[in-house]
Amino acid sequence: MIEKDFANLAIDTATRLGASYADARVIRLRKETIEIRNGEVFAITNNLEVGIGVRVIVDGAWGFAGNPDLRPDKVEIAAKRAVEIARASAMLSHKQVILSPLQKVEAVWNSPLIIDPFKVSLEEKLKLLFATDKEMRSIKGITITESTMDLWDEWQLFMNTEGSCIEQRIVQSGAGISATAVSPDELQVRTFPSSFRGDYKSAGYEFINNMKLVENAAKTAEEAVALLKAKQCPADVKTLILGGSQLALQVHESCGHPVELDRVLGMEANYAGTSFMTIDKLNKLQYGSPIVNIIADGTCPGGLGTFGYDDEGVPAQKDYIIKEGRFVGYLTSRETAGEVGRTSNGTMRAEGWNNLPIIRMTNINLLPGDTDYAEMVETTDDGILMTNNRSWSIDDKRINFQFGAEIGWEIKNGKITGMVKNPTYTGITPEFWNSCNAIANEKYYNIWGTPNCGKGQPPQTARVAHGVSYARFSNVKVGVGYAG
Repeated sequence: MIEKDFANLAIDTATRLGASYADARVIRLRKETIEIRNGEVFAITNNLEVGIGVRVIVDGAWGFAGNPDLRPDKVEIAAKRAVEIARASAMLSHKQVILSPLQKVEAVWNSPLIIDPFKVSLEEKLKLLFATDKEMRSIKGITITESTMDLWDEWQLFMNTEGSCIEQRIVQSGAGISATAVSPDELQVRTFPSSFRGDYKSAGYEFINNMKLVENAAKTAEEAVALLKAKQCPADVKTLILGGSQLALQVHESCGHPVELDRVLGMEANYAGTSFMTIDKLNKLQYGSPIVNIIADGTCPGGLGTFGYDDEGVPAQKDYIIKEGRFVGYLTSRETAGEVGRTSNGTMRAEGWNNLPIIRMTNINLLPGDTDYAEMVETTDDGILMTNNRSWSIDDKRINFQFGAEIGWEIKNGKITGMVKNPTYTGITPEFWNSCNAIANEKYYNIWGTPNCGKGQPPQTARVAHGVSYARFSNVKVGVGYAG
């Protein structure tokens, strides 16, 4: 395989020039996006990206460089530049990089799929999206409709000076629809199955076939129109039930990001800062109520954060982050894991060949409870149910937050009594999760894909996921911050 020759050349060049450690990632990434807007094709893109990224340690400091030109002389240039950057960084470094131990790995890993999405004709994909768009536009009062599809196929070869050689292929598919209704005074949006371009899975086109986009298109549009006349979400302290991708985002922002150990150590502070979950709180902080169990799982079927090995060659793992409400774990790298007396749990990933791997979420999942969703509603006297995110804000320690959802449903004496618009809620992370008094069972559990998680400088976008069902929280401030 010629890619192995390139990776070996990069590693050999780096070690010859003084690197004590080196790894190389050769990547071929194919992406296809399709968007239908208001009954017409708005965009179709089909891109292929190829390149090599070389990471080295010289004099105890990191260096990284990449090149999209897979020719021997260009690969050597990337390796030389990585060494030069590391050597320059060492002059300013206050602490040498020490990697946690890792066994040599030789493996081939492929994500499961039934139908290769890149072998499905463009005509078939367009037919589906046009059908959903037509259904939404059939609803009186709809102003804007969007139907989108995003497909991903990444092949990667990873090799390092420790003898590892790992080949992986990850295929992911996603789609979604959006309907916008406008009145003279406001605008309301409803999406299916989730906001921000829909839902995604590590799977083939079979996932899109099973999404029931056409069947849910009219209902989605009807709810957008109905929201224009719905009553405003009350401003009060109520019981809050979160479902679907709104609960997934809550996990993402208030648990996933703050347990990234590079944030805790001050190595990373972009995109809403560092973390309140500092090392002194490990195994001590009661993050949530005893029913709250959150795991980092790079192995669960269908998750966008599922893989065989991370970008350091560490096997994907399943670790508790929160166990029975207690904060017990971080997302770590080979460099940072030693700071908490552990070895890496395989969460280092990069966007493409041209970025340095950083700690990223895998699939951060809130484990199901034992409550039926109907029972959760029936035992709520005065509450609001919110689904599908519309807005979010969280401070630079990941502790104070305010989120808004697309739609809310008022609950009185155990019954859903009507729709409310512009629902929002606010809280303080540990107080909020300690108020969690019910989590729905596996029947309602889904792994929600998030393909656009931003972090780093230069910024990188990662593909992560969150498994959730429904969860209920007591004494939450709702209806906050609405200026309408």
